[in-house]
Amino acid sequence: MAENGHHDGHGHGDNAEYYSLRAAAMQALLIEKGVCTLDDILTMADKIDSRSPKDGAKILAHAWVDPEYKKRLLADAESAFLELGYDLPETSPKITVVENTDEVHNMAVCTLCSCFPRAIIGRPPAWYKELAYRSKVVVDPRGVLQEFGTKIDEAVQVRVIDSSADYRYLVLPMRPAGTDGMSEEQLAELITQESMIGVGLALAPENVRAS
Repeated sequence: MAENGHHDGHGHGDNAEYYSLRAAAMQALLIEKGVCTLDDILTMADKIDSRSPKDGAKILAHAWVDPEYKKRLLADAESAFLELGYDLPETSPKITVVENTDEVHNMAVCTLCSCFPRAIIGRPPAWYKELAYRSKVVVDPRGVLQEFGTKIDEAVQVRVIDSSADYRYLVLPMRPAGTDGMSEEQLAELITQESMIGVGLALAPENVRAS
């Protein structure tokens, strides 16, 4: 069974100056065409910067307790985000939610820079942007999982999904056993940033209670 489902198709490179100039040009064009104002852009940027992993955890915990919402989230994540009050700017890259199951474990990466679903879970962790992670996860995803202390059964396919300038991926981790009596708010505490990237699993309930 193939364990690396790496997808390429970035259309972007590791050139911060180029993308900074490109972003400035797009901003100027949007303002010139009357699509939005500078204040609109700054307001949306502030909103995105205010997001954190807790926002993503709330969304995914809701998917755990509401099967119909989970279907909508996996089919059209951005519309499902909006249901819970999380609106993405029209110019934002598309975000897709992928589900971890007993058969497939997904891991997200951006091999050429650090594309990340910031509009939902905030800024990426430092290690996500480092070459060590970006290069190794593609060739040795199970080795990376071991480095994070994550144990995945050998029968489970490990799929690496490469983000791009146009697409971002958010992982819906498996719901841990022993959580049937927990509230949605308590479930959200089990969902970590690592589990939404795929290098970790959702926390066991006893680990949260112990902390």
